[in-house]
Amino acid sequence: MDMQQINRAAALLVGARRSGTLLDGLSADATPASVAEGHAIQDAVTAALGKPVGAFKAMAPPNGEPTRGVIYADTIHPSPARVPAAEVPQCGVEGEVAFVFLRDLPARSTPYSRDEVAVAVAACAAIELVSSRYRDFASASALVKLADSIANAAFVHATPLAEWRDLDLGKLNVTLTVNGETVLEQIGGHATGDPLGVAVALVNMWREQGGVRAGQFVTCGSYTGLRYLKPGDTCGVSFADLGSASVQFTG
Repeated sequence: MDMQQINRAAALLVGARRSGTLLDGLSADATPASVAEGHAIQDAVTAALGKPVGAFKAMAPPNGEPTRGVIYADTIHPSPARVPAAEVPQCGVEGEVAFVFLRDLPARSTPYSRDEVAVAVAACAAIELVSSRYRDFASASALVKLADSIANAAFVHATPLAEWRDLDLGKLNVTLTVNGETVLEQIGGHATGDPLGVAVALVNMWREQGGVRAGQFVTCGSYTGLRYLKPGDTCGVSFADLGSASVQFTG
């Protein structure tokens, strides 16, 4: 894709974000064909919206290319949160482990190590709120979803825990509740069992974009799967020894 095509795709997504109108997809000449192009569309959307990035979502599959989405600062909420359902029309929720950066990890040419990232973050329970700008999110390709920051709508976080490194984050007991009723309880559930590894991948993706800043978050993949709720519902997620977060979708 050239910059004209990237900006054409970004304009469609910016319009959808501003109007709330759902897209049937991206035009054939504005569809990303690589992860790099998907990320470039994200960044063009951010530039057009003029919003600061306060967090990231990231994925790092063992045999695939890492990807990230941006989360805007005005959509980040401390728990317990009340979020208008109009801002998250699909009311999607995923219980996750996230990290907040305690200091800047600036741009540099060499990759950051796992140990460098581990000492620069605190961990917390989180709920990613999911709502796509596409009418048929399920049938959209992975790269088309990537262009839209993988359907992020908002982010809710618990109080970060500084002393987390003795926890086995891949094997935490996780409980998900909806309106006070337990709908899931299990050990682990993260796709790779290693949310810190996902954070390391994000730092190294972003170090060529200026680096991450103190106070930004990265949320590192669902333990609970994606569930769709409805206006008025309250969702809670609890990770043993790490913390709990909750959100209510207000009408």
